[in-house]
Formats: sequence, structure tokens, C-alpha cells
Amino acid sequence: MAPQISPSILSADFAKLADDVALVSDAADWVHVDVMDNHFVPNLTLGLPVVEALLKHSALPLDCHLMIEDPDRWAPQYAEAGAGSVTIHAEAAKAPIRTLRTIRAAGARAGLGINPATPVEPYGDLLGEIDMLLLMTVEPGFGGQKFLDVVLPKVRRAREMIKGRDLPVWLQVDGGVSAETIERCAEAGADVFVAGNAVYGAGDPAEAVRALRGQAQHATSGAAWAQ
Repeated sequence: MAPQISPSILSADFAKLADDVALVSDAADWVHVDVMDNHFVPNLTLGLPVVEALLKHSALPLDCHLMIEDPDRWAPQYAEAGAGSVTIHAEAAKAPIRTLRTIRAAGARAGLGINPATPVEPYGDLLGEIDMLLLMTVEPGFGGQKFLDVVLPKVRRAREMIKGRDLPVWLQVDGGVSAETIERCAEAGADVFVAGNAVYGAGDPAEAVRALRGQAQHATSGAAWAQ
């Protein structure tokens, strides 16, 4: 699959989210929406009402990343609202299979997120229940953090798990993705890249997306896993 770029509006201007989403609408594949509840992670961002409002104005599908407690209760509502993808965290879900199936039944892609210190191997049996595996490359909660290289071996292992089962599961990385790190992520096996500051901190966010995509494509074309 060709690399996909999902700019995170966590780094956008919350006073004009629709305008900032429009800035990347011709360049990006998704709009990444970080939903945080100040319980699962130490930050409070936005929730379902803002997502519903953005859906009316975004030309791109919304990639909703739920960093919240009790995603089993709340995740289906994001899918029912019209989000294109809804990701829940393995560390927070109490009934992940049921919740992932409910997300899919509502018409959204189902994602499973895993924190940096959480091993990926115990979730291998759930790969058939998901459309995307998200590996956090920073500790979740805040934008602008430094990329954790320690996660790259896990990205490689996750890619081998997906490839070994011959499943059409996307592998997303989120946190510290920039011009300095995206090629390492792509070489390791990621094919969906969440970028916040690298996009919205640039003078031209759309051009930043295009540049990141070009780097990812270059790295992917030479990666062993893609051959």
C-alpha cells in the first residue's frame, strides 16, 4: 500500500479547526483527531461534539484516535457519527473484540492502539479483527514530544506479524513523526503516518504533507518488508 499521511489537528489552531483542516485537504489522506479525556492520558482535548462538527466541514475522512477510559462505551458513537476510522487502546478496552466489531459494523475502519511499553505480540490473534494497528512512538498525551527510537524494533515485529498472516492491516505510527524520523518508520514497516508539528508547524502545511509522503515513499521502495 502506498504511504498515507494523517495530519494531527492536536497541533492545529483549535480556534479555527475547520480552516486548518482545509489547509491540508488537497494533500493528506486523513485528518487525525486525538480524543483525550484527562484520565487515560494526562491531557484533555476534544470529544464527539467537535468531531460531529468537523465532519460537516472536512473533505477528508476523520481518523479518530481515542485515548480515553472506557472506549467500549464511547467508540461506537464516533463510528456512528461518520468517522472513517476509530482506534481504541488495547490498554483501556475491556472487551476489545466486541468493540472492534461494533466499530466495523457501524461502517468505520477499526484500529487498535498500543503504547510504547506495551508488547505487540499478545495482540497477534486480534489482527483479524482490525483494519489498522497503531503503535505509539511517544508516550500518549501531548504533541511535540521527541520520537522514541526504542519503538522501531516493535514496528518491525508488527510488520512481520501482519505479513506472516497475509492480512490487509495498515500499520500506523503516531508521535514525533517528522522529516527526521519518517524514513526510519517507513523502512521499519509503517505505512500510515500521523504528523502534527511537522505539518502544522510548517509555513505551508500542504507542502509539508507532500514532502513527508515523498520521503515515506522513497524509504518504502527500498524496504525489505515491501519487496
